[in-house]
Amino acid sequence: MGKWMTWLKEGIPLADWFNDGVAWVTEHLSWATRPMASGMEWALGALKGALMWIPAPVLIIAVVALTLWRCGKGVAVFAALGLLLIWNQGLWESLIYSLSLVLISTLLSIIIALPVGMLAALFRPVEVVVRPILDLMQTMPAFVYLLPCVALFSIGAMPAVLATVIFSMPPAVRFTILGIQQVPSDLDEGAEAFGSTRAQKLFKLQLPLARPTIMAGINQTVMLALSMSVIASMVGAEGLGADVYSAIQGNDNGHGIVSGICVVVLAVLLDRLAQSCKGRDYT
Repeated sequence: MGKWMTWLKEGIPLADWFNDGVAWVTEHLSWATRPMASGMEWALGALKGALMWIPAPVLIIAVVALTLWRCGKGVAVFAALGLLLIWNQGLWESLIYSLSLVLISTLLSIIIALPVGMLAALFRPVEVVVRPILDLMQTMPAFVYLLPCVALFSIGAMPAVLATVIFSMPPAVRFTILGIQQVPSDLDEGAEAFGSTRAQKLFKLQLPLARPTIMAGINQTVMLALSMSVIASMVGAEGLGADVYSAIQGNDNGHGIVSGICVVVLAVLLDRLAQSCKGRDYT
């Protein structure tokens, strides 16, 4: 009773509880967090190394050919001019690192989001639990995610990827739920009438029909991952975000604007390629 009265007068010590929780995890689970951080550093370095091994002109031609096939001539011309500008400005390695960070974060987000979204769409109690968590994840300021991630994994790739996954995953979950729940009920009833099991109905009816909506959620996840990868430069992540951050610290406005333009080029290309998976035509 005395403790409750103290909390009413002085405030509930939520910040102390969070600090104690993070300290406990840091002290007792370091055997798990350190290998995870090392593994993520290796994975990110391996993907970046593989992309850097490809000569820049060859990769530019491949991206232009891909955008010409998937998105049309206009996006292909933009890809050629934008990527040549990034190469010309000496920011190619930063671009490759940012791209690697976005790809790994997006892949992890999708691996987690799709099963969670399917379970929430099919089982009402799961949805009741998941939706408030998604609200919290989407409304929490992005910088806040960096604090516990750094406390658990120190600075480097792992806190950057973890914060990016937490920040970018909600749209993929929400759109998966929405896409499955929007499947017409008469089609569900028809599938059940023909004796389909729940798994058959999910994988052969609901997911194919929900594909455009799910892809829209993945597209949003890619964009959020890119935006968070820029913020993540504050915890040691390399890439275009680090160039922007160093420009701010050094009051180098020109370099910061050029780095920002490179981020825009990468964002537009990722957005157009992701949207092309829904069958949209940008010609």
